[in-house]
Amino acid sequence: MAADRQETEVIRTERPDAGALITVADALAIPALRGGRPDVLVGGALLDVPVRWAHISDSEDAARMLEGGELLLTTGAGWPGADDRLRALAEGLHSARAAGIVLELGGRFPTVPPALVQTCRDLGLALVVLEQEVKFVAVTEAIHRLITQVQFDALQARQRVHDLFTGLSLRGAPAGTVVRETARILGAPVLLRTAADETVAFAAAGREEAQVLDAFRDGEVWERVTVEARGTRWGRLHAHPDAGHPAGVLTVLESAATALALGRLADGDDRAWERAASTALVRDLLDESFATPADARARLESGGFPVHGRVLHTLVVRDADAAMLDAVTASLSTRGAVRQAVDGRDGIVLVSLPDGIRASEVDPLLAGVGAALAASGAGAAWGPRADGVEGIAASVRAARVLAARAVAGTVARGDGRPLIRLAGELQGDPRLAALREELLAPLEEWDAAHRGDLVEVLRALVAHPTSRTAAAAASGLSRSVFYQRLELIADLTDADLEDGETLAALQLALLA
Repeated sequence: MAADRQETEVIRTERPDAGALITVADALAIPALRGGRPDVLVGGALLDVPVRWAHISDSEDAARMLEGGELLLTTGAGWPGADDRLRALAEGLHSARAAGIVLELGGRFPTVPPALVQTCRDLGLALVVLEQEVKFVAVTEAIHRLITQVQFDALQARQRVHDLFTGLSLRGAPAGTVVRETARILGAPVLLRTAADETVAFAAAGREEAQVLDAFRDGEVWERVTVEARGTRWGRLHAHPDAGHPAGVLTVLESAATALALGRLADGDDRAWERAASTALVRDLLDESFATPADARARLESGGFPVHGRVLHTLVVRDADAAMLDAVTASLSTRGAVRQAVDGRDGIVLVSLPDGIRASEVDPLLAGVGAALAASGAGAAWGPRADGVEGIAASVRAARVLAARAVAGTVARGDGRPLIRLAGELQGDPRLAALREELLAPLEEWDAAHRGDLVEVLRALVAHPTSRTAAAAASGLSRSVFYQRLELIADLTDADLEDGETLAALQLALLA
């Protein structure tokens, strides 16, 4: 899992941020240098090395004049011809952290020495030869102008970054908004994780979420900064390796991390991130807004909610608030992972239990939930087992049907009740509404006119279809009065209450 991921802290140096520098490739694109018909002999990724300055020297010991990041322009006039000395020269330039060598062929070296090429290749030092003469002064001026322009652009970009995240902080933007804005300006995925290595917010920047999160979990190296203030470390902000920005990726991340830290200080809630992340995740699942089940699975597991090889259930608590949900989830988390959210008037809890858990182990968990709800007078419902992440929304819909009718301080069970699942799937369907109107409207009208209880009597009947005695007891009526009510219900609905199909239709109508 992500908690086992091996990471290396980012070490900042005094050298300029690469985002504020040009590269060897940028220098080669300058017209003054292109005129020399440059031929890249050792390049590839080395052409992306930052160039801090251009330095002209034909001296064999030019390395001692370098400070790092210079592109050396030379004719090689003072260079040795012996292979061992050429190798030593290249090694010296590499040790001095030169960005690369641009060698103009001509009087001293009509062709490039093979020993120089091989040494540069072995060391990882860019080597470019010019087949025609160029004015090195014009080249250095052009390179320096470009570097100055890039650094000026970077300063302006830094100011825009500063303004963006300052504005977000002043508006009290939540962590998810800060992460989305960071991903937008970096053009790459961004991930915010707690100190416990659980995902708080994630922005995929148009990528496949599962692919990005799986690569991160498997050890892909992302740029990262710590989110902290006043000696408290809340987590880390990570940027995908493809991230880029004129101000520098680290500059953007540090500004975003500052905004996140200020938000945490303003919240004053140690679990603010976790609550926000859980709420966003649950709502995304209920809205079925994930592109694929794999994306949903990756988001859940990245947030510390295991899915693979687990038993998934849902719990809906009627008229819940955050404190009530905290009490409920505390009783459930003794055996599984939980995520919670308040959605409208309902509290929604996702529960991940170990595979193979027995019913005898689930019963005490739900008893604990009932005990947690007893003082509040709220009722709850345990949804049927979800068939993978794609079944979570259906489980919640079924649980909501039950929760609306749950007795205060109890947990109604939806597992093993296919009619409940069907009613959940049909919520909002006009056909179900029509069925309810057809079967229950006469009873509701009679109850309204006579302050009656026919609908509740019918509810007791379908809850105990095989025992009229139990149904009468559940309704709180004597058997004789209960039977009188049933006769009236049969007359008003023109229904045969002894028929199983009719009772099933009536129960479905009651669940609408």
